[in-house]
Amino acid sequence: MHYKQLTASLLTLILGGSVLLQSYHSATAAQDPQSVSAQAPTSEQRQVTRDIAARLDRSHYLDKHLTTATGKEILTNYYEALDPNHSLFLQTDIDEFNQKYGNQFADMLKRGDLNAAFEIYDRYLKRANQYYDYAQKFLQTPVNLKRTDSVVIDREKLPYFADADAQRTFWQQQLTYQLIGLTLSQEEEKAKDQFFTANAGQYDAADLVKNETRTPSQILANRIKRQQGQMARRNTDQRVESLLNAAMAAYDPHSSYFAPTQATEIQIQNSLELVGIGVSIQPDRKNPDYTRIMSLVDGGPAARSGQIKPNDLIIGVASEGTNMVDTVGWSTREIVNLIRGKKGSTVTIRVKSQNAPDSAARNVSLVRDVIKQDDTGVTQRVVTVNDKNGTPKRIGVLEIPSFYLNYKARRAGESYRSVGVDTENALNALSAQNIDGLVVDLRDNPGGSLDEVSKMIGMFIKSGPMVQIRDNRGNVQVYEDEDGGSQVYAGPMVVLINGGSASASEIFAAAMQDYGRALVIGSTTTGKGSAQIQLDNLPLGSATLTQRKFYRVTGGSTQNKGVVPDVSLVNIYEGLDFGERYMKNPLKWDTIRAVPFMPAGNYSSDAVQALAQASKQRQARDPQFVYLAKLNAIRNEEDDKKPVKLNIDERRAYRLHLEQETLAAENQRRVATGQTPYRNWAAYQAAQDAELEARSRMKQAERPKLPESEAFIQEAARVMLDSLTQPKTSH
Repeated sequence: MHYKQLTASLLTLILGGSVLLQSYHSATAAQDPQSVSAQAPTSEQRQVTRDIAARLDRSHYLDKHLTTATGKEILTNYYEALDPNHSLFLQTDIDEFNQKYGNQFADMLKRGDLNAAFEIYDRYLKRANQYYDYAQKFLQTPVNLKRTDSVVIDREKLPYFADADAQRTFWQQQLTYQLIGLTLSQEEEKAKDQFFTANAGQYDAADLVKNETRTPSQILANRIKRQQGQMARRNTDQRVESLLNAAMAAYDPHSSYFAPTQATEIQIQNSLELVGIGVSIQPDRKNPDYTRIMSLVDGGPAARSGQIKPNDLIIGVASEGTNMVDTVGWSTREIVNLIRGKKGSTVTIRVKSQNAPDSAARNVSLVRDVIKQDDTGVTQRVVTVNDKNGTPKRIGVLEIPSFYLNYKARRAGESYRSVGVDTENALNALSAQNIDGLVVDLRDNPGGSLDEVSKMIGMFIKSGPMVQIRDNRGNVQVYEDEDGGSQVYAGPMVVLINGGSASASEIFAAAMQDYGRALVIGSTTTGKGSAQIQLDNLPLGSATLTQRKFYRVTGGSTQNKGVVPDVSLVNIYEGLDFGERYMKNPLKWDTIRAVPFMPAGNYSSDAVQALAQASKQRQARDPQFVYLAKLNAIRNEEDDKKPVKLNIDERRAYRLHLEQETLAAENQRRVATGQTPYRNWAAYQAAQDAELEARSRMKQAERPKLPESEAFIQEAARVMLDSLTQPKTSH
């Protein structure tokens, strides 16, 4: 079998040279269904379908066979992949296909019979065309934006419509909702334009003036036209990709199939000679018309800019010398094509935070560059933090962006960077500065090399097992610390985590927690406790298949449940569907037999509770944590699962309320930290844009730490200092 083992990280695909797996969530259609039907599946497509079906049936970690019941589950996934919002297919369509193919869909996949899948896809095209025809006609008429009814935008959990009349009522409501949003955003953009023009001397903002002349109806009509264009450029390989990903989604979220175009891009990415901006993207699960940034590549232009965060939504792209293109409704493929370009050229992307209005978006200019995983790495510094008695203490901070390793250079016998070597050097440098404790910062660390995380665990423990790995046959391998009992750092420490800490990060945090080497501080991690093999010998394209699962030395999995902190800090991902638990069909948390190990000592539950209570009280007084908690509350007021009034006056008032709440939170923070509050929303937005632009011009090492981020470091250090007064249980 010709495959290569993947690392313990999330599969990182780098925007600019690789195309992320997408389920084709956007409802797009342009071709006549009859003309598309004439595109029969090829022999290679039938063969790869048989191959994937066989591997799922025999080789997946779950040992879940491709039975009639599994086939029905895959069929449901296929409907969901094409129509995730349940707004295109009618219930009669679903009933018809379930009755016709439900009992035989699994056998059809095993035979490589794609007739059912192509027939369902043709029905999807027909329904999508009906929607677009309706939408274009509706947008050509005056639209009442002061209705009295309401609409639920997120219909993922709601049933399909029983008839065309009910469906068209929703289409009209959805289009009206979008027009209200665009109208309000346009009002705010014009207000910003006026502010920037009136304050041109204070802000270098000439390029931030939009001067949008199109009406909201024209903007929305153009989006719909682009969606139609997407389907016109879609081929049968993409149909098969959508089907096979529906099949693999019945097993777990990380088994994926890549059509030839994506497979080629992944090979380019693996060569580490990729020109791009260094982000991984996929359609937003809540609103597939938007594209979500899932993670940043350490050392890439996006990460170096300091202006882009995981979970941001891309809503526009402008290449050097061209106008900003509205990308709402675009596929990830088309966005990739806009963003990629020559090394040294500039691309500007327009991003916004989830649940924020489009008018709150920001433009970020980035210079395309060769993306190398080892462009940057572990950094270390010393901060001063007062203990509870007011005595200043020197605290080392070890920031680990990923568990990187240059596999290509290692295989070639060349010198290479690795997180293990860099961490050892950093720890030695910190120890030479006589630190009183250490904060290991793993926030938003997506994972990386299993070998490297094992080496790092060994630097902090004397000896013993570090992680267990169970394969799809039930065999368990135990990674042991084999460095002869040496410890690079044996002093007090804490590990700082959040919802973006995944895979190898979770292995490290779990080991430190189980051995009692460190308190774990922050918020619950992603919960990605599986590893995949990459299949490169398929008849068409490539795939990843989940075959292993990670377990702690105590026997509990890091899968799904993640690593739960001993002391919780404000969760910046609160309320967002972010992490393994929110994915479709995640592998379950379970346990295997624990392995013998000797902890360094653990705190009693009463001691941990006392530390957590003291931290909670400090957070309630800290201006940065108060600010972040209020932002969470404001952001989470928006809920697409709840009915929304289709009245522009009510929506305008609600948006004004959100702006006032956000401005009040920011001004409260500024007053508490001795800064001048902003006089209005426009001044606040202008200052934010100016600050982001100024930070982007600095080198990453010279860029000041954001106060809201640094608050986590300070509080983690305080918890550690408090813990030094608590007795540990000896072993």
